[in-house]
Amino acid sequence: MPNLEFKGKYHIYSHHLTVPYRPLISNLERSLDDRGVNDNFIIHGDNLHALKALLPQYSGRIKCIYIDPPYNTGKEGWVYNDCVNSPLMQAWLETAVDREDLERHDKWLCMMWPRLQLLKELLSEDGAIFVSIDDHEQHHLRMVMDEIFGKENFVSNIIWQKKYSPQNDAKYFSDNHDFILCYALNKQVWRPIPLPRTKVQNQRYKNPDNDKRGPWKSSGLDVKTYLAKYDYPITTPSGREVHPPSGRCWRCSKERFDKLVKENRIWFGKEGSNVPSIKRFLCDVKQGITPLTCWPYSEVGHTQRGTQGLKQIGIPFANPKPITLIERILRIATGPNDIVLDSFAGSGTTAHAVLALNREDGGNRKFILVECEDYAADITAERVKRVIQGVPNAKDKALAEGTGGGTHTSLSVSP
Repeated sequence: MPNLEFKGKYHIYSHHLTVPYRPLISNLERSLDDRGVNDNFIIHGDNLHALKALLPQYSGRIKCIYIDPPYNTGKEGWVYNDCVNSPLMQAWLETAVDREDLERHDKWLCMMWPRLQLLKELLSEDGAIFVSIDDHEQHHLRMVMDEIFGKENFVSNIIWQKKYSPQNDAKYFSDNHDFILCYALNKQVWRPIPLPRTKVQNQRYKNPDNDKRGPWKSSGLDVKTYLAKYDYPITTPSGREVHPPSGRCWRCSKERFDKLVKENRIWFGKEGSNVPSIKRFLCDVKQGITPLTCWPYSEVGHTQRGTQGLKQIGIPFANPKPITLIERILRIATGPNDIVLDSFAGSGTTAHAVLALNREDGGNRKFILVECEDYAADITAERVKRVIQGVPNAKDKALAEGTGGGTHTSLSVSP
């Protein structure tokens, strides 16, 4: 399998192994080993050291990982600050990465490589990782994750429609989507959980003939793969004779069709003169939807909805993900008692989504967040606190008062 080569890879290839273990200190001045490990908690500190500190307690236990790393557009001004024991690397990486840095992609990959290695160690055998990204690094990230997680464990490149209106001032195309790469630790073991059927989908089923089996919808009886023995005339209850369209045939034999008629599984219309169709009953339909690879904003929200949601609880933050987007991931990848990890926590959307989904299904999912920026306490933890304690917005207050591990502890990485 071809691998991606980038400047600095030699120096950071095994860096995750040399990162020292450091204790996590709680806001109650107790180490993680001295307290329970089953609470929700938020870690303030470098996520590389935090991930290494989590290994003793959480290796192979995290069911779902979601991360939203810097997209490396050249506007973030992030700095690679890992202590790589190489003077050349230290000199190369000491300045902030911006749009003018021609090696910013190499530096971004140097930053992501050891973190992805540690995240892999934390995943459970039946777990999966989801990574938000855009066009700046999507192609690089795909190759790096192929190498770390294995190409055979690639699940999907999900497209999220993040905007609901076009940008008419765009120079070339109006960018209205981001990607979410999904990899399983072991694709042979991991399976997505079917999504619940929506009211709109169920409303397509009616019961115009009061069938005792309940609502149904009709499905065409003809198919395009032609077989002469399936090309026969059918006489409707009104006496009308019908044939399949030219070049097509019925989907079943005459004997099978007669059996379906006796079972009242064929619909000829209210007047009994329509071309026959098959009745598909809602009770026979799989009670779950296989996830699609395209997620429209009408289903999972857009960036503006994410911003509006934070304003409602009084938290300022630029371009947060909507909780409905993360909820979609959690529905697909977690059960009611699983642990969720987000090591680029930002405003804390992942924690908010965990609490919301627990409220909805009575689950007891736990979250672990890691945020290195100074706003970890004032924004990330504060958001979680407000959602747990109740906020003015009625919907969020309902979420906050739900079940599923409302408490959380703030931690920091020991220097």
